[in-house]
Amino acid sequence: METERSAGVIVFRDGPAGREYLLLRSASGGHWGFPKGRVEPGEDEREAALRELREEAGITVDILPGFREVIQYDFVRGSKNLHKEVVYFLGRARSFAVTLSGEHLDYLWANYERTRQRLSYENAQELLDKAERFLNGPAGA
Repeated sequence: METERSAGVIVFRDGPAGREYLLLRSASGGHWGFPKGRVEPGEDEREAALRELREEAGITVDILPGFREVIQYDFVRGSKNLHKEVVYFLGRARSFAVTLSGEHLDYLWANYERTRQRLSYENAQELLDKAERFLNGPAGA
């Protein structure tokens, strides 16, 4: 089975309403998730994650050191069985004005509870839980 490598960013901001996370709604399937995309030849995971975030949402972040989570899953594209490995980083938004690419229909800034409810997949919910624990922990933001 072929392995596809991707990288993404769990984006958060701290504002008057407290901490909010950024979700994007995919144009293919309509599911809600974090910005991510394929690691291109010559890129490392972090470079790919930041590039995908700029392309998909038009914003920049400061990556927090110490947070790197990997999720893996299998899926079918056409007639091909694929194994996907996605590395996620945690990033504090430097800008909040989102400019969506054609890959997404909508975006949402929401608190932890609402973000967790909107996430379409259980592995993404678990990822959010880890990010929230990291941010609330002694070494958090």
